[in-house]
Amino acid sequence: MIQQFMKDSQQHNTILDLAAALNLSPATVSRALNNTSYVKKETKERVLEMALKLGYRKNKMAAGLRNNKTNTIGLILPKISMYFHAEVVTVVQNLLHAKGYNLIIGQSNDDPGMEKELAETFFSSRVDAIIVSCTLETEDFSPFDIFSTHQIPILFYDRVPPETYRARVIKGDDFNGGFLAGKHLVEAGCKHIGMINGPMTSNIYEARAAGFIAALRMLQGKEEPKLFFQQQLQAEETREALKKMFKGKSKPDGLFVTSDRNAVTVLQYAKENGIKIPQELRLVGYSNDPVTAVVSPSITTIDQYPALFGEKLVATLMEMIESPPTDEYQPAVITPVSLIERESA
Repeated sequence: MIQQFMKDSQQHNTILDLAAALNLSPATVSRALNNTSYVKKETKERVLEMALKLGYRKNKMAAGLRNNKTNTIGLILPKISMYFHAEVVTVVQNLLHAKGYNLIIGQSNDDPGMEKELAETFFSSRVDAIIVSCTLETEDFSPFDIFSTHQIPILFYDRVPPETYRARVIKGDDFNGGFLAGKHLVEAGCKHIGMINGPMTSNIYEARAAGFIAALRMLQGKEEPKLFFQQQLQAEETREALKKMFKGKSKPDGLFVTSDRNAVTVLQYAKENGIKIPQELRLVGYSNDPVTAVVSPSITTIDQYPALFGEKLVATLMEMIESPPTDEYQPAVITPVSLIERESA
């Protein structure tokens, strides 16, 4: 009989199959698999040994459907290759695992269409909650309405909807990050300060630009830098912006780039074109990517504290899961930033 069950092991035998093979009741097998205290140790060992032989796999999804809980959290992010998001996800996954939750990750690749599909997939998968960092171009947030409608907790982080879209939000202090960058360049003696920024459709780049401009206005009396470039922050676009900057009469002596990867591109361009950093051009990046500490010269940058960010995400999400749903407005949670001064500025 056992041989027949083993032949069928590729069919993922059920608790009923295990019970028949062991001559036990299905209830006893279920309790043994769930490590219930009032099942004898010897019985648990027999059940686990047979489960291994027959290739039994516990169907957590089916169990979740019975108790309306799957113990899974969905997470949508732009690209996991980005340092900040990779660090946040690592912390979130570890903390959720310790609390008995599994994390399912979906990359939108900064495509709103893909983001919408992922939201639909996670809803269909009956996740207990969802965490989202939006694409650079997301303007329609209605694909996420279904979660709120069904009282499934949804928490946005970093790239988030505008305040008009009522949602729980955790974001970095991007305005202060931009202000610190501008202030540092002014205090370093820079007179012609430029900025290479991401698209203003995204809240993080809008806030970083606002903080940077506020610093120049306060310390230099300038309303807005003349050397201001808005783009998708691709290496090719950054090089094109630099060509335009250094062709003009008023070349920059200070530059704020709102992405560390693009700050590295600036460093490469400067070396290729004989521009000395920091003697001729002072440079500040954003995110404190580890590469900024090892390139030469090392790059001054804004630290976003991704580990703290991840901790706040999980703490807030657990509060949302464990508390009754409420329509009461909750202000955004703001995480701190700081300037890390290195050789480039």
